[in-house]
Amino acid sequence: MLLTACCVALLSASSTAAATHRFVQDRFGIGFWVAPQTNVDVEGRYAEIAEANFTFVIGLCGGPSPMPAQEQLRLCEKYDLKALVTLSGPPSHDLPDGPAVWGYGVTDEPNASQFPELRKTVDRLRELRPGKLAYINLFPNYATATQLGTPTYDEHVRRFIDQVQPDVLSMDHYPRFGPEVDGRDNYCRNLEVMRRDSLAADIPFWNFFNTMPYGPHTDPTEAQLRWQIYTSLAYGAKGVMYFCYWTPRGDEFPKGGAILTADGRRTRHYDEAKRINAGLRNLGPTLMRLTSEAVIRIKPRNPPSDLPAISPLRSISDGDYLLGVYRHQDGRRALLLNNYHFAYSAWPTVEFNLPTDKVHEVNRRTGKEEPVVDDSPDMPGLQLSLDAGEGRLFVLPAP
Repeated sequence: MLLTACCVALLSASSTAAATHRFVQDRFGIGFWVAPQTNVDVEGRYAEIAEANFTFVIGLCGGPSPMPAQEQLRLCEKYDLKALVTLSGPPSHDLPDGPAVWGYGVTDEPNASQFPELRKTVDRLRELRPGKLAYINLFPNYATATQLGTPTYDEHVRRFIDQVQPDVLSMDHYPRFGPEVDGRDNYCRNLEVMRRDSLAADIPFWNFFNTMPYGPHTDPTEAQLRWQIYTSLAYGAKGVMYFCYWTPRGDEFPKGGAILTADGRRTRHYDEAKRINAGLRNLGPTLMRLTSEAVIRIKPRNPPSDLPAISPLRSISDGDYLLGVYRHQDGRRALLLNNYHFAYSAWPTVEFNLPTDKVHEVNRRTGKEEPVVDDSPDMPGLQLSLDAGEGRLFVLPAP
């Protein structure tokens, strides 16, 4: 009996020690690929990132003679930004560290054959820097079997989780928008894989989305940026990342057009991202307390006669919508109503499955919960206005 008790105590202590080595996300992630590639006015560049309401950076500013990492991390701390420092070479005791370090970027889009070695790197980073993230980003679901190293995408993601044991599941997927092509549904299929497998592993998921023209991709409108982000939220994402912030130089991106040009000038996407991110930051504290329970697709000209019992909505008028259904940490329910169309606004008439005076909306301008407001009080029923690609977040009492 004494031996059994000792074994239980040792196992418990071992489990606690292992848990302290794991990364715990403390804020909603709003990030990007390609940090400013300059060593001129580096502090001004970090202030500019913060002004656009980002919450973390991947990599540090580059340039011919980049500022030392610790000095850049001091600027991240000054402007309330977290950083994923790019890992160069095997993990060592001299890795940059400090309050601003969220973790370390390990690799991007690995083949499944790399997973065993990546597990060693992840374990080593947890040993050297307990509580920091070993960040690895995966392929999208349109990658080839040769790229993936597995016959299917589902197997790729599951093997990654089983073999690498990550603290965050992350992928990049860049849907195409245009008169002849519509990548929205496949984007959602990818998000569903992330949702399903992150819930099973009890870890958050993040995803990159497209911000710039390249190859066959058109330059996204602000509504298309909104659509990509709020659709990710409907599936339960705890982080969204723009591709790209600073336009990379090279043959693949001759059009430029990221949030900043290759020369560091702001494009129209800077103010778009600033506006969208301001709302995300205010929704963030609530989003971090939500666990996805269901995603419900409502297609146009096919209004549901009977929504699933898990839906907080009893009915919704004809339209093109995505419903993200969640459980709040405090036991309440939550709903994100997303306009699935990126070209048109929507004014659905909705009926919640409880009195309207019990429903609150999280205000994107303040982050506070406020009683839901009828946007067309002279019409019958509760009207909600949704801009193109927009989502609105509601919180309801526990069932």
